[in-house]
Amino acid sequence: MKEQHLPSYHSKFSVLVVDDDPAQLMLLRMLVEQQGYKVLAAQNGLKALDLFRIHSDIRLVVTDLEMPGMDGFELIRRIRQEQTRYIYLIVLTSNEEKISVVRALNDGADDFLTKPALDEELQLRINSGIRLLKLESQDELILSMAKLAEYRSEETGYHLERVQCYTSLLARDLVANCRELSLTVPFADEIALVTPLHDIGKVAIPDNILHKPGSLTADEFEVMKTHAVIGGKMLLDIYSRTGSHYLKTASDVAMFHHEKYNGKGYPQGLAGEEIPICARIMALADIYDAMTSVRCYKDAYPHAKVREVIREERGEHLDPVVVDSFLRQENEWLTIKDRYQGMEEDLLHSAE
Repeated sequence: MKEQHLPSYHSKFSVLVVDDDPAQLMLLRMLVEQQGYKVLAAQNGLKALDLFRIHSDIRLVVTDLEMPGMDGFELIRRIRQEQTRYIYLIVLTSNEEKISVVRALNDGADDFLTKPALDEELQLRINSGIRLLKLESQDELILSMAKLAEYRSEETGYHLERVQCYTSLLARDLVANCRELSLTVPFADEIALVTPLHDIGKVAIPDNILHKPGSLTADEFEVMKTHAVIGGKMLLDIYSRTGSHYLKTASDVAMFHHEKYNGKGYPQGLAGEEIPICARIMALADIYDAMTSVRCYKDAYPHAKVREVIREERGEHLDPVVVDSFLRQENEWLTIKDRYQGMEEDLLHSAE
């Protein structure tokens, strides 16, 4: 047999193969192992689900559909319900099972393979899955860049985590209570996911401006304002290269979270619904966290004072529907603020 070129990604995850036919299962296992992957095998959906729950490195599953106990359809649905990272699912089918393939794809499968599985075809299907999983890894790397920006700008310890919680609260509430916005739960979660990238453009701001303890001069503020365009364009460029949709949302958040509802913000002076909803959500979360946190140039303001500022900015700096969302759930915001404040105090004490 010709020597296989092992993908550089092959050692980072396991492949789970599932089939109630012992001969087919053995063939699948052999073919996948020959491609350099660690393989786990199960003869029905129940055993496969147990392995999936135990082995967190399983990222790709090749499964038959018709099996005793738990069939492939149910296995696909359960994996999709329980996954914490994306799992690439390939189903095995015969030429006579086209309806079953459509059903499996509808349940969440990504691809299908006609039995009997052939070496080259299986390799192509697995390589397709790898390309998707690599893209996810690239996305995770991009998100880690947000921490770099946070460390450089010396933000309060849990700034990114807090604004993620705040934006999640706002977005989920708007899904439930503002149907006219046509927000979906997946998009709400996407908004929260990308908020750590909102200030990524600050990596390009000079230290003497970024770390200045006092007020910025007019010229220095103009330089500081460029972080929005820098971050937005950077993420938009990566989106154009990778096609990863959430980076378009990240670009909108980075570019437009300093716009104001009344049109007096920057960088483009957008007003009202011209500003993407993700940026309108981020604007309130960022203001709240900035005002309730200690910074090098100020003390933290109490929640009651910040609430009044936010109410005053309704329809001015901030979108009225987003402000109303905040007011509906401010107890949850207080809980998050206090929780992370306690974590920061514990961290400070442990460092002494």
